[in-house]
Amino acid sequence: MIDPQERKLRSPYLAFNRKQWSEKRGNLSVSVSDEEIAAVKSLNDRIARDEVEDFYFPISRLIDLYITASVKLHEARNEFLSEDGTKVPYIVGVTGSVAVGKSTTSRILKLLLERLPRKPRVDLVTTDGFLFPNKMLEEKGIMNRKGFPDSYDIRKLINFLTSVKSGEPLATVPVYSHLEYDILPDQFIKIEKPDVLIIEGLNILQIGDGINHGMPKPVYVSDFLDFSIFVDAPEEWIREWFIERFLLLKENAFVNPKSYFRKYSELSREEAIEISSRIWDEINGLNYRENIEKTKWRAHLILEKGRDHSIQQILMRKI
Repeated sequence: MIDPQERKLRSPYLAFNRKQWSEKRGNLSVSVSDEEIAAVKSLNDRIARDEVEDFYFPISRLIDLYITASVKLHEARNEFLSEDGTKVPYIVGVTGSVAVGKSTTSRILKLLLERLPRKPRVDLVTTDGFLFPNKMLEEKGIMNRKGFPDSYDIRKLINFLTSVKSGEPLATVPVYSHLEYDILPDQFIKIEKPDVLIIEGLNILQIGDGINHGMPKPVYVSDFLDFSIFVDAPEEWIREWFIERFLLLKENAFVNPKSYFRKYSELSREEAIEISSRIWDEINGLNYRENIEKTKWRAHLILEKGRDHSIQQILMRKI
């Protein structure tokens, strides 16, 4: 039997509880209000300012240190090559299951990173914009696999990331509407050389579906990430959060006449729980188990959440 201390030494991650991690804030000087946090958190996510200060302030400081090191490496490279190369955006990836709170994490990080002393320009995009349109998903017979790796136009996503990392002045992202549950034709988000790009998505750490892209070996989305975060929790809790969110949406967004899920607004509470449970078990939970969860140990940082949505522990990959 392996001794617990030996197992800890063998682990590729360092573990920090709330007190230990909050001490890593250092001399970071930023501030955020309760109102700003409320404006960026997801529908049923619960997060207070003290949690942001204890967990997200140190994360922002850590990313800032990584960015600073990246800038120095870039300068050293330019000196070696005797050229003045263009610094390309630093890409932070945020991933995890549906309903685990990765959108809240992404938006809080954007808010804090923009307030770092260097005042970097930070853009946030989600991989939802790279889903195939519903018409194409229906033609492929995979409409019920929306969110699975094969439902994304990986080539388009990698082309976008290639443009960003090549230092091109403009890259575009298709617009996805959660209300209409589809890509909006001829609508795009412009990404114009930010200092930091946060990309949020379910499958960004996977290596099962690469694109040759003119290279000897396949290229993967994760190849473009400078830093990655996995938001994690036991599946039984994520399932509860998904059902809870579905019930809230039933009373809010689903009521909109333009909503793709308008029919669900008329369900009774019991019917809504039954349908959302089935959606989780047959689609989102299946995708989590088969694809997303397996990528957790490729992340630089893992945020482990408790049943109340609060972060309980941080795992940081050793260098």
